[in-house]
Amino acid sequence: MQRPRGTSHPLISRRGFVQAGAASALTAGAWKRVLGANERIGVAVIGYGLIGKRHVIDFQDQSDVEIVAIAEAHRGRLDEGAGFIGGRVRPYGDFRRVLDDPRVNAVVISTPDHWHALMTILACAAGKDVYVEKPLTLFVREGRWMVNAAQKFNRVVQIGTQQRSGPHYQQARELIRGGHIGKIVSVRMAAYRNILPGYGSPPDQAPPPEVDWNAWLGPAPMRPYNPNRCIYHFRWFWDYSGGQMTNLAAHSLDIVHWCLDANTPAAVTSAGGRFCVQDNGETPDTQDAIIEYPGWTACWSHREGCQGRNETGGLEFLGTNGSLLISRGGFKITPELKRHPSNSVPQFTGAHPIGGPQTVPEPATPQYRTTAVENARGDSREQFRLHVRNFLDCIRSRATPISNLESSHRVATVCHLANISLRLGRKLRWDAQSEQIIGDDEASAMLERPYRPPWDAELRALDIQ
Repeated sequence: MQRPRGTSHPLISRRGFVQAGAASALTAGAWKRVLGANERIGVAVIGYGLIGKRHVIDFQDQSDVEIVAIAEAHRGRLDEGAGFIGGRVRPYGDFRRVLDDPRVNAVVISTPDHWHALMTILACAAGKDVYVEKPLTLFVREGRWMVNAAQKFNRVVQIGTQQRSGPHYQQARELIRGGHIGKIVSVRMAAYRNILPGYGSPPDQAPPPEVDWNAWLGPAPMRPYNPNRCIYHFRWFWDYSGGQMTNLAAHSLDIVHWCLDANTPAAVTSAGGRFCVQDNGETPDTQDAIIEYPGWTACWSHREGCQGRNETGGLEFLGTNGSLLISRGGFKITPELKRHPSNSVPQFTGAHPIGGPQTVPEPATPQYRTTAVENARGDSREQFRLHVRNFLDCIRSRATPISNLESSHRVATVCHLANISLRLGRKLRWDAQSEQIIGDDEASAMLERPYRPPWDAELRALDIQ
């Protein structure tokens, strides 16, 4: 049950650390003996909001899962979630109670962004496998800590970039990697919508009685409660999120890295600001980023004040033989026309050919550099369900999930670098090997943020930094 307001939960208990140590020593074979092939996986959901409820539905749909616990700092949501789940579920106001619950084999983290990394790390230390929503981190260094924790405690961690599990995304990846659209020279990503005029600027005020504000803030700085800082609108504040760069761009960049075996970029430049939305938010409503990889570039663009013609945004791979436009609903390959290069530039129409090539005859029937392919069978709900299934299968096999920590850390790093570039107003160069910004001490200082006590002590105790 929810702990009384004003009391505190101790740091991870001695029993919890003993359990974590025992779990970290398990081999894959030993784990299989602990959790039999026909035994149901005990799952706890931490965070019951828009995505948390979706996860409850998807995990409950799996025959080998029982949701045994739920944790939430908002009492109303906690009660609603426990009632929706039913059965033997135990509601907790403090997520650390979940980590002490021996019935829990795995946790699903769908909290605000600033909690993702620390909850994942503590869950790994407590011997729990983890399904954590994106964005993976609030700042760059958290990603490496998460990788270290999962390795140290031998945990399976799946990140909620569920597009990788979509069959049409997998087909598109095979086509791209097989050279169907030629050499990729550029990638364009976008998300446009219109949320004008914004969400207003309500005054700071006392938190409502159903919200444990201190618990909600957790490792983030102590701030007065404001309605726009809580629930969904937390995304517009740097204390808790990287805005749409880490929220939406992370999905597209994940597919880009996955399809192109990208590591991390050589340089990132970003510009934008909160130009049109009228509220007390901080993260940009308008942002463009240019990301430089060896031999190709990626461009991200988002707008919160103009939906424009690009209603779904989407992701487009531009290759020498064709382009592939993909979204959660499907993909389409548009072939490039085979033309003599002289016919692709303006022709001189005068009597003397000054400054331009002459037209070269082309075949009567158009020739293309590749074939058109279209798949309109994408299903967002299927992507979620398959992603959950992959996680559960990996819990039993101890295999690496399709959306693993290392790759997700590298994707999140790009998003954070773009935001640092925007906030400082300059281009950043990145050393992927050392995970350092090159020649910019001010920017380098933004790769890490301090945790608010006592959470800083919990992190130090695990020796993963």
